[in-house]
Amino acid sequence: MSSNQPSRRSFLKLTAATGGGLLLGFSYLTSCRNEKTAQAAPELVMPEEWVTVNAFLKIGENGVVTIMSPNPEIGQNVKTAMPMIVAEELDVDWKNVVVEQAPLDTENFERQLAGGSQSIRHGWEPLRKTGATARHLLVAAAAQRLEVDAGELRTENGIVYHDGSDRSLGYGELASLAATLPLPEEVTLKDPKDFRIIGNAKKNVDAKKIVTGQPLYGLDLQREGMKYAAIVHPPAFGMALKSVDDAKAKSLPGVHSVVTIDAHPEGFEPQWSDVNAFPKLVAVVGDNPWTVMQARKALKVEWERTSPAESSAMHRAALERLLDEGEAEVARRDGDPEGAFSTAATVVERTYYAPFLPHNTMEPMNFFADVREDGAELVGPIQTPEFLRKSVSALLGMPEENIRIMMTRMGGGFGRRLYGNFGVEATLISQATKVPIKLVYSREDDMTQGTYRPEYLVRYRAALDGDGKLTAFHVRGTGAGESPVFPNRFPAGTVDNYLAENLVNDSNVSTGAWRAPRSNFIAGAEQAFLDEVAEAAGKDPIAFRLELFDRAISNPVGEENDYDAERYAHVLSEVRDKSGWTDGDRRGVAAYYCHNSYVAQVLEAEMVNGQPRVKEVHCVVDCGIVVNPEGAHNQVEGGIIDGIGHALYGAITFEDGRPQQQNFDTYRLIRHNEAPTAIHTHFVENGIAPTGLGEPSLPPVVGALANAIYRVTGERVYDQPFAAPRELKG
Repeated sequence: MSSNQPSRRSFLKLTAATGGGLLLGFSYLTSCRNEKTAQAAPELVMPEEWVTVNAFLKIGENGVVTIMSPNPEIGQNVKTAMPMIVAEELDVDWKNVVVEQAPLDTENFERQLAGGSQSIRHGWEPLRKTGATARHLLVAAAAQRLEVDAGELRTENGIVYHDGSDRSLGYGELASLAATLPLPEEVTLKDPKDFRIIGNAKKNVDAKKIVTGQPLYGLDLQREGMKYAAIVHPPAFGMALKSVDDAKAKSLPGVHSVVTIDAHPEGFEPQWSDVNAFPKLVAVVGDNPWTVMQARKALKVEWERTSPAESSAMHRAALERLLDEGEAEVARRDGDPEGAFSTAATVVERTYYAPFLPHNTMEPMNFFADVREDGAELVGPIQTPEFLRKSVSALLGMPEENIRIMMTRMGGGFGRRLYGNFGVEATLISQATKVPIKLVYSREDDMTQGTYRPEYLVRYRAALDGDGKLTAFHVRGTGAGESPVFPNRFPAGTVDNYLAENLVNDSNVSTGAWRAPRSNFIAGAEQAFLDEVAEAAGKDPIAFRLELFDRAISNPVGEENDYDAERYAHVLSEVRDKSGWTDGDRRGVAAYYCHNSYVAQVLEAEMVNGQPRVKEVHCVVDCGIVVNPEGAHNQVEGGIIDGIGHALYGAITFEDGRPQQQNFDTYRLIRHNEAPTAIHTHFVENGIAPTGLGEPSLPPVVGALANAIYRVTGERVYDQPFAAPRELKG
């Protein structure tokens, strides 16, 4: 039994997100297939009348169910997985569910946010209660109509049955009455063994629209009277706008106006989501994208330096000085690490580096804004609509209730669209020009704007006694704007003497979250280092790790270890068995915990024309119950390929503060023929409530790749990107 809130108002809140919220929302189905047959289901017949059950659920007279989608969809497939959870507990036929995207609505929905791989984890119980409560009301309505006890009734595929009298009523016949009934104090949730939708593969519900080019994304948006806008920001970090001569640009046919905007004016207090290295910009507004692109070239803009011009060599040197000489924050200390290192038989010390990385979403940054005296309408691809509205409200001096934000599906996010500067800019341009505008970034605009994955440097030391036992472990890390170190993650808790230290380096390059923040670097460094320590100890790398987990399971050190050692060890044992790992294996291995999930991988690499190439990856994932296996496999495979590509090739470098890679002619992404030829993904079936999945498969693959490169070349790699001329050895 699951307790419910007693009032209808609280039910609306509950179904949106209780206790921490629905991090990625009820993005629901637009069309479905009949999964029991090989043929597509008939076109869904939309009802003539709807009954609204609550703020996000309505049922038609023919039993079709519409669920509002409050939260952003960034390609992580919650638009399929989350409605599966509701449909399961509602006991409705999957093919009779449709979706409508809701606007930002903090009165009826909570945490309309996309980030952190937490959508299913946070939404699991509220979504189930949503469906179960609606089902309870429908059964209660049927009991009244049939004049029987509710306990004599059962539901299946949107129909309430009374087997004793061989009568039945569809949900559509019951919705009007159900909507008037009092909410139950508690509802019964299904036993997972009775799931019929959850755990069964479903196709992406937007797939047909995506492949047939139907409007879904922000770039698809068209409005009558809309103008297009393009921005010009400083060419280098540490520079700001001084003056602009726009006479020639304004003279071009189709140019509406040229304006200067400031997204961080004096007195404005930026939120965490307002990261922006270049808040003062020049914007060109015109009839079409080509016009504004040409007008932008005609501008004569003068810039002035406001802080030192930094190069990549300067960035790296600053990190090294800080790591060597800086006074660190001690994030965790167990035992006497200094004493253990002083008496060690062997000390292994290595330093690892990763550069700044852009996000490079397939869909460029874009946003529509129509600002009027009495209100504003904003539409576009944003992961943080509520925070965008707060910033816009402050900048416009307009009440939040007068600002309407509608989310579109996003062609990638990876954390970039957590930071809504492009939405703020569109708003300010519309306000200044007094016309509805659509701001579109070029690829160069986005790649040179910043909000990069920070540059990181971390140093590890390990102490071994004469028997090859790990006696002390020390990690000291720094980065641009943040340290990558997680002090309470493995191997914390496995060794008596442990020290974790953080240092933060200042930079005028703006940074932000990038898929699996911090973990995307530290996991690879940690797992590569552990392999080297295992080698120094004369032990198989998997066996070495499992010995550490044995300690954490039987007699852990400290009480703040943020992982479950048994689940961690299990995925490692499983990947050993699933991959057929043997002593002396020439593949790389890694295991990591992040976003509440556990992932272990074994990766086989080869050298092709002197460059590393991944042949095959075995991956074991413990993310609890898998709602939609098809979407889950896609998420894992996408994370693995993304991690491999950026570890091999990704880097933004600087000269005089100017990014040297500004488009895909100079920024290297992984290519189709460089992806693994096979990825074998296995999910642990343990019945535990779901945890994160969008990000956890990326971090460990960096370490597995580094270890595999060593196995086939005999060379350790410490700096990303890994791809460089190499000779195959052995």
